[in-house]
Amino acid sequence: MIATTPRRLAAALALVLSAACGSPAPEADSAPAAAAPADSVAPSFVNRVWTVAESEQVAAGDTRVFLEGGTLVMTSPNATPAFGAWRVEDGQLIITEEGIDYRVDVLELTADRFRIRINSPGEPVTILFRPADQPPSGLRMTGAG
Repeated sequence: MIATTPRRLAAALALVLSAACGSPAPEADSAPAAAAPADSVAPSFVNRVWTVAESEQVAAGDTRVFLEGGTLVMTSPNATPAFGAWRVEDGQLIITEEGIDYRVDVLELTADRFRIRINSPGEPVTILFRPADQPPSGLRMTGAG
């Protein structure tokens, strides 16, 4: 296994942020709908960097990015970044990790909270995400070194 250094993690997050910022947000009907009045637009979890705020099974501070097009990016300060997939099928969010599909219940989705329950073979995994801290505007990236 390749060790993850802070520089490698920062590079992975920079890549994810640049990819997320370069794509327009999808239409609201492409994501599972949160409980919202029919005349309002539901917030989207797509193309945003989310940080684990609460979970009994997932470490606080781990990040997830659900990129438009179905790529799921998972990072942790203690592991090599990993990739999975996500899709919505008949209104049901499905996450694919290591070739295994998991049905996911969206319990809450607002601009600053994204709570899901992943229905795995054992106990369900519940995760509360919060938006990740964003780099200051005007931040200029320089070459690695």
